Amino acid sequence: MKKTLLALAVMGASSVAFAASNVSLYGVIDTSVVVSKVKHNTTKVQMKSGFDSGSRWGIKGVEELGNGYAVGFILEDGFNSDDGSGAQDMNGAFSRESKLYINGGFGQIGVGRLGSLAGGAQSNNILTGWAFGTSYEDQGSWTSFAKGNGRVNNAIAYVSPSFGGVTVHAMYSNGTSADNEKWSKNRHYYGLGLKYAGNAATASVIFEALDGKGTGGKKGISTGINSYLKTLGLDLIEGDDLKKLDAVKANFEDRKTAYSVTAGGAYNFGIVTAMGIYQYAWESDVYSQHAFGLSASAPLAGGTAKLGARYLLGKLDGDFKHIANAIGADTKYRAWNIDAGYSYPLSKRTYFYGFAGYSDGAKLYKDVENGKFNGWTVGTGLVHKF
Repeated sequence: MKKTLLALAVMGASSVAFAASNVSLYGVIDTSVVVSKVKHNTTKVQMKSGFDSGSRWGIKGVEELGNGYAVGFILEDGFNSDDGSGAQDMNGAFSRESKLYINGGFGQIGVGRLGSLAGGAQSNNILTGWAFGTSYEDQGSWTSFAKGNGRVNNAIAYVSPSFGGVTVHAMYSNGTSADNEKWSKNRHYYGLGLKYAGNAATASVIFEALDGKGTGGKKGISTGINSYLKTLGLDLIEGDDLKKLDAVKANFEDRKTAYSVTAGGAYNFGIVTAMGIYQYAWESDVYSQHAFGLSASAPLAGGTAKLGARYLLGKLDGDFKHIANAIGADTKYRAWNIDAGYSYPLSKRTYFYGFAGYSDGAKLYKDVENGKFNGWTVGTGLVHKF
């Protein structure tokens, strides 16, 4: 849009003038109907926002400084198109991304609220190798089935120039939520990755670490334990046992550092694009796990068809292994998942889609009431981009 139109749309009748050489308003609206069932729960029929692509709006701008340098920004917020509310899992005016950056011959340096390297979303994401990305919630999203660090506040990120198609990516957060405590009490994120982008092939390798700073404190015993177990997708302690244990308060030390290494790639054979992804994730004395994914996309009847399958296997470690043994729970967990999807373009900016997914868990995850490990989902919707 012309900068005067943007000023009228965003700033109202204000006299603010945009100095940037290029400012644009953009967005995505995604509304769908989804039928789903989680093990031991009733079937649900829901109208949902962002099932395929998170509904959002944003402003982008860049100013050329000369000599190959430029300063730019991205301000992006999410919303729910089914009821018009703000995205329930986010807070703030621009909760999806709030980034100020500078480009030059050295690459790019950006600061603000950013998507992590393997988070699957936003401008610094380099996750590769899963056809469904982070779409379709628990059933389809790679970062829901495996491990992901999502978005982090107070971050600085660097992207190198391309060397024969290879770029280096690094990110650090001084406090994933807040950094108003001394450094040793703020929770930090560290990410380092390589990405390759060629004519037919793309690939990435990403190392991430999320330390446990600031996660301790005085809590009910079961609450403290469950705060760990939720990272695995389940609560082991509930009901009367939860009430009894929560009557006792204890000081919990900060969590251990959670690590992950994720490698993925895709190759376009012309008729079909084949993809593969693998992740090893661990947290000392809590868990270690492997996640695998194979998927493909191909043109079909004027649209694009996708098919994928994933497998997860892991185990509890250290104190949590002992806790599971004490209550008679399995110390190992398994899950598999299969997904199918189709999208058809109605125009350059609008497409229709359909999706179906099924997941099944074993051992510790056998009866977990969570759709990403036990359940099925079928959905269809419409996406418009502007």
